[in-house]
Amino acid sequence: MRYGIDLGGTKIEIIALDDSGAERFRKRVATPQGDYDGTIGAIAALVADADKAVHTKGSVGIGIPGAISPLTGKVKNANSVCLIGRSLREDLEAALNRPVRLANDANCFALSEATDGVGAGATVVFGVIVGTGTGGGIVVNGQVINGANLIAGEWGHNPLPWMRPDELPGRLCYCGKDGCIETFLSGPGLAADYEAASGHKIYGEEIARRADAGDTDATAALERYEDRMARALASVINILDPDVIVLGGGVSNIKRLYSNVPQRWMNYVFSDGCVTRLVPAKYGDASGVRGAAWLW
Repeated sequence: MRYGIDLGGTKIEIIALDDSGAERFRKRVATPQGDYDGTIGAIAALVADADKAVHTKGSVGIGIPGAISPLTGKVKNANSVCLIGRSLREDLEAALNRPVRLANDANCFALSEATDGVGAGATVVFGVIVGTGTGGGIVVNGQVINGANLIAGEWGHNPLPWMRPDELPGRLCYCGKDGCIETFLSGPGLAADYEAASGHKIYGEEIARRADAGDTDATAALERYEDRMARALASVINILDPDVIVLGGGVSNIKRLYSNVPQRWMNYVFSDGCVTRLVPAKYGDASGVRGAAWLW
């Protein structure tokens, strides 16, 4: 039995998969905000619940919003900042009394969709999570590309390409830089943009609903978002040239992105045509957690 855990900024989810990939157990809890010890405890409780439900002791793979530094063995580049500098693998193995495999959550997401999701059979898959943060993962011929520094796919911490004058210098990102793609395309980034224009704070799917109802501020916010996503993904296409780009995370539920963004990215892609597909994840919110299970 394989357990996958998605350690997100707002929720922690566990899934148990049997050898055929069938789901045997799933549970979700809120992430203890800013509480490292509470996070370890929440994961331990979920694993105990899974053991009890499936009557065995499963392997544990965990997708995290960051990476393990090859220099220190500790977490780096996590938008859940309470994880940074922590010996997460060792602490989890002690709490769970079993080996643990960790991978970047976007890599888990991309692996899931490339294995038996919408990217199955594609040579190059770029998986994007647009939720609390903006992660990316690359799978080539069924293998996750981690990179020498374990940062392959981290498109969200490059500056937004082709910035407009009114976008400069961009918002301050938690990484310490201004104008990162993540500050524009994450769920909080979209909400902040809408709030700056309208004076009201609402989130992605509600912004989409208001746009569908004719709200001019919501429509304008989504049009800005779509153009920014088109610019950001065009820069990925120009370097990686993937067969398919898969979106996950809360913002991926906005359906108009899949038609509007590819139309816009042709203004920026260095080609006379672009056959790259932009598609929603087959497994939706479960894709990252499934990919974590497949780490074993």
